[in-house]
Order: sequence, then structure tokens, then C-alpha cells
Amino acid sequence: MCRDCGCSLGPAATRAPFAAQPAGKGHIESIEVITAILDENDRVAAHNRTHFDGHGVLAVNLMSSPGSGKTSLLEATIKAFAGELKIAVIEGDLATENDAARIRACGVPAIQITTGNACHLDAQMVHDALHSLPLDGIDVLFVENVGNLVCPASFDLGVHRNLTLLSVPEGDDKPAKYPVMFRGADLTLITKVDLLPHIEEFSVARARDSLRQVGFRGDIIELTRRGGPGFEAWLGWLRSEIAARRAAAA
Repeated sequence: MCRDCGCSLGPAATRAPFAAQPAGKGHIESIEVITAILDENDRVAAHNRTHFDGHGVLAVNLMSSPGSGKTSLLEATIKAFAGELKIAVIEGDLATENDAARIRACGVPAIQITTGNACHLDAQMVHDALHSLPLDGIDVLFVENVGNLVCPASFDLGVHRNLTLLSVPEGDDKPAKYPVMFRGADLTLITKVDLLPHIEEFSVARARDSLRQVGFRGDIIELTRRGGPGFEAWLGWLRSEIAARRAAAA
């Protein structure tokens, strides 16, 4: 799976030879089986989640294609909650600290994970980042995953909620093309809807239908590049999740 798309399997990968003798043939075929990758990831993810719960922190994973507006959404959210909530961010990219620098400029702590050739974050990467990010006093931790609609959907990071962004320039068929990503999300944000007059190929109605057809059962919020009317709905959703997390911690 991930080896084919350029991901680094990391220390969780265990390789075991498997010998099979096809019926009617006199030779042995050796097949390399990669085992325990997701099992080990899930173990570390559960540890991360316990860590978040122990600190009363709501952890949210943001996933999408590159350029859909994840970092811009975080910047606007940080500014909106200034003086109300304490936010921290873990950024994931193959290279550069560009996004982490943008977040730090908003006055909140941000840890950059540069994955090299891995096209997703995994639980161990997040665990390691937490050593440099004290959670005491933090209300919300956002994890901005690597821009990719495939591999991030398969790796539990130990977060409480998964969000997927779908931007108007991408096309309304993305949920149908990448159902695993959207099906597993708790919330979908349709971003850059102010571009709809210029991109007639995108239909919000078709996007919503596509989400439901692939099994998505969460909320859908529409946002412009500057937030728009849906931005308050997004903030309200986040406040309700924080309240629920605090109640569970209590």
C-alpha cells in the first residue's frame, strides 16, 4: 500500500517471508508480507488519545488535498478564539516549515513534522512531536496532516475528531473518488465557496449527495476564503466539541 505510493513504513513495519506452493506446480513462490503496520500504529494512537484525555485536550485531525485551505482555516480560527481558547498545532509536510511559521506568527505554539517521502502522518510521529509540545493549559490541538486524500485516512493518530476539507477548485466528485477519506470524517468543510460563480463545474448539491452516497454521516459546513456565514457554524461546532471533551474529562 504505502510503499507503492512513496511512504516510509517506519519502525512499525515488520516483514515476514511467506512461502506458498501453488497446486500442480513444482516450485515455491516466496511472498513478502508486511505485517503489524496498522496494529502498531493503533497501539501508539491509543496511547496518544489517553495522553490527550489526561490533559483535557481536544485533538482534531485536518485532512485534505494540498491547497484546500487547512492552514488558512487554522489562522482564522486562532484569531477568532484569541483570549478565549489556547490552541496548539502540529503541522505535517514532506518538506519546509512554511506552515508552522505561519501558525507561530499567529502567536500559538506549532511543531513542524517533515516526513521526507511519507505522504501522511502516523501516530508515532505525533507522539514524538508531543515531547516538544507541553499540553498543560491547551484547550485544542490541531494536527494538520500532509495534503493527500489517500493514506492519511488509514492512520489513526489518536485524535478525537477527523475533519476533511473539500475545496471548490478540486471538483465535487472527490468524495466519490476518495470515499475512505470522506466516509471516516466527523465533519466536512466545503471551502472557497465564494469561487462558485467562477467555477460552474462545482455543485454544492452534487458534493453533498456524493458525501452521503459514500457513507459520510457527519455535518457539512460551507466556508468562503474569508470565512463567510459558515465560519460561525464552524466555531460553534468546535465549541460544542470542546465542551463535550471537558465534560468527559470531568
